[in-house]
Amino acid sequence: MRRLGLALALLTGAAVAVPAPAAAAEPAKKLLVVGMDGLNWDSVVAANAPHLDALAAQGLLGRSLVQCPSLADSSSGPGWSTIATGVWPDRHGVHDNTFTGKQYGTYPDFLTRLEQANPAYATYSAVDWAPLHDQGTFSPAIDTRVTLDGDANGYPAEDEKITADAVGRLSGGGPDASFVYLGNTDVVAHASGTGARYRAAIEKQDQQLGRILDAVRSRPTYAGEDWLIMVTTDHGHRVPLGGHGGCRIDERGTFLLATGSGIGAGIQPIDVRQPDVAASALAHFGVPASLDGKNVRVRSTDPFDALPLRTRVDETGIPATLAGWTPDAPAGWSVARGAMPTGGVTEWRGWSFATDEFWSRTQSGQERENALRTRGVFAVADSDEFADKSGGDRYDSTLVSPAYPVTAGSTVRLTYVTHYRQEGAQKGDVLVSFNGGPDQLVKRYASDARATAESLPVAIPSGATTMTVKFRYYDAGNNWYWVIDDLRMLMSS
Repeated sequence: MRRLGLALALLTGAAVAVPAPAAAAEPAKKLLVVGMDGLNWDSVVAANAPHLDALAAQGLLGRSLVQCPSLADSSSGPGWSTIATGVWPDRHGVHDNTFTGKQYGTYPDFLTRLEQANPAYATYSAVDWAPLHDQGTFSPAIDTRVTLDGDANGYPAEDEKITADAVGRLSGGGPDASFVYLGNTDVVAHASGTGARYRAAIEKQDQQLGRILDAVRSRPTYAGEDWLIMVTTDHGHRVPLGGHGGCRIDERGTFLLATGSGIGAGIQPIDVRQPDVAASALAHFGVPASLDGKNVRVRSTDPFDALPLRTRVDETGIPATLAGWTPDAPAGWSVARGAMPTGGVTEWRGWSFATDEFWSRTQSGQERENALRTRGVFAVADSDEFADKSGGDRYDSTLVSPAYPVTAGSTVRLTYVTHYRQEGAQKGDVLVSFNGGPDQLVKRYASDARATAESLPVAIPSGATTMTVKFRYYDAGNNWYWVIDDLRMLMSS
């Protein structure tokens, strides 16, 4: 009868109600994070590691550096805590492998946050460095925790068991969000350095990673799922003898690989940092959190990060091939150097722009390594390094922003990251001027403000249409430094 009615309607020209097509099902969000302990990316490149190489080619590879003493060791306790929680050690409280001072109740791991957001999520954590579970880095709130003991039973055998367990769970229905830890690379580097045995351990872990990835991709439901896959490490190792915990670049070095929807192939952004693992995991599921990390799918808009960089001039402790600084400000910005002397170290004559690796290589152990909330390229005024060459005995320079449009009678918030170390009479002034008028003091730094995210309210006066922000570092000789990054203006009322 239905066919007859349709035929009559077509013959008579009557309107026909056609059922709307069913809406396409939203792909199910899925997450896999694989942690490989103590993995130097340069050693991965030197090894035969096709699965790690393929992830780098198919997605994102972000290399960055972690902290070192006095803030926290470049070791596993702080590293995995930062990866799990998405905040740096000054917030999660883990400074070494004793886990003393941990603040996991305030800053839980990303799997626990997913459980808190929606207990229906199936979560899974498998580790063979037992402290990651025993200390609560990945908490008992996780649905399934597999805890093995590589220290007691040997990491080669325990890594294999971890791999088999992950393959078994991920190939079927499996968890929605997973963390899988493999630890043998770290143990081998401690025992034998970063030579042939270490590369062989990397190759074995790469094979294990391949089996885990195959398990994901062979799932019968894989085509209808939206997977974010990340591989990361907690710290590097000293080359060639192995070991870590201190301030050397090779032991501070980490990486993050990420593939998934919205992530371009073969990209190597400079703005990725270790807390981004947790932030990206939560963003993937739409779970809000106020963390130090950011979503790896979101690229930097800071104009400093687009600057073309140069190799060293006067600095001697930096590799000659490392392009990591420039005196040239971005378009719209400027640097006032008129009060600077003609001598001193060229790289630091007035405000310059540099990367973490370039700047922290200038002199180790003076807290440059702990400018944690910077990303990519940042602005730095360093009177200590400037004074290392004759004529650099005084310092007075101002970093000047573009003129931003403002609305009279409103209030804006200046937000930026700063890392300021105080000594002697030096000062750091944050100034604003309206419509090119006189400078007004917003804040003066005369005591330490390390790895700090600032948010300063500024009232816009009557008649103002533009506002310029200035950072003046002055009354300094052979003192310390000031870093500024990611300046933004937010309307607050």
